[in-house]
Amino acid sequence: MKIVMPGGTGQVGAVLKGALETAGHEVVILTRLPRREGEVQWDGRTLGPWAAVVDGSDVVINLAGRSVSCRYTAANLREMMNSRVDSTRVVGAAIAAAARPPRVWLQMSTATVYAHRFDAPNDEATGVIGGTEPGVPDYWAYSVEIAKAWEQAQQQSETPATRKVALRSAMVMSPDSGGVFAVLLGLARLGLGGPVAGGAQYVSWIHEHDFVRAVEFLIDREDITGPVNLAAPHPLPQRAFMRTLRSAWGVPVGLPATKWMAEVGAFALRSDTELLLKSRRVVPGRLTGEGFDFQYAQWPQAADELVRRMGKHGGGGSATRW
Repeated sequence: MKIVMPGGTGQVGAVLKGALETAGHEVVILTRLPRREGEVQWDGRTLGPWAAVVDGSDVVINLAGRSVSCRYTAANLREMMNSRVDSTRVVGAAIAAAARPPRVWLQMSTATVYAHRFDAPNDEATGVIGGTEPGVPDYWAYSVEIAKAWEQAQQQSETPATRKVALRSAMVMSPDSGGVFAVLLGLARLGLGGPVAGGAQYVSWIHEHDFVRAVEFLIDREDITGPVNLAAPHPLPQRAFMRTLRSAWGVPVGLPATKWMAEVGAFALRSDTELLLKSRRVVPGRLTGEGFDFQYAQWPQAADELVRRMGKHGGGGSATRW
């Protein structure tokens, strides 16, 4: 198959590209700064010569959007919104204009669309969409609006010959430097991987191998459309998540952090506390209901495997994806 991946130069794109090329597929990356063979220039906003690679392709997997690993300033939030919506609209326009459109368009989305909650898991059928939770920062609602607008941009694209799936992905765990697993493991290795603000907030995650397998599953299943949660079936509280990660690396103690300490740490990491404090209790209702079998359903198994590959020398990769 010929697979086109807008925004495929970051961690998730590298994971997918490596696996899909190993499986024998041709992968073309759309990026603002092409540097190697198989990369084509685009700006993520307007149609251009790049659209020719979409025409005649089999699959489009759109990963484009400004990284969420930043401070959630008003300017950065606007850029997150615009980069996601603009790129999705223009991908839809390229598919609509194609003489031979791809048969499926997988559009990256996010598990952040669901509400901050502890009482029950969020699946696609019964999950609560966020934005109105009491007692959370106002800008958390804007993160939900970004996710909703992202998905609406795909839904509203007129692509009748192309099946559309929105990938509501949890954090993809891979041993690459710059990825979320490397950041969390780095905190654990420094003895800082304890409970944050009590640690009751749920962490949803998916092992990179299951992420790739789920993408392949959704490419093959012609009967699946709309939002699909890409998350392991057993999210767990942050305190248990980090305790398991410390155990996998052999770190006995993790210092707890209060909410204000998390603010300081997030500022130092040029990130935001929403990534640490929001309870993302997301489960893959549609995947499991359609018979998808997770290789890494439980976090202890996944953490042990990732730590073994991480080794004592770290990984490699990039966190950007434009």
